[in-house]
Amino acid sequence: MSVTLMWEAAAAQGRGPELLAWARQSAAALPGGFLRREHLTAPGDRVLVLTWWDADYDAQLPELPAPPADLVRREVHRWRFTSVAVEPGS
Repeated sequence: MSVTLMWEAAAAQGRGPELLAWARQSAAALPGGFLRREHLTAPGDRVLVLTWWDADYDAQLPELPAPPADLVRREVHRWRFTSVAVEPGS
């Protein structure tokens, strides 16, 4: 079974690049064992980190911590998903 952890934060005004750098550094410090890790950005200086794990939904998996309060404008959002289907593109 594959589990995906999703971490999303909204940067404080003008601090998107710093938040992205912090997230990348923090994700690199997590213990290994993930299948894949992806970093994304979105309008509004939002940063998203996805990690894929070969694990069961209830497994204890390492989560990204909350960033320093001065880097974000609201609390971090976190979700956990279980893969149900993977389909190739056309």
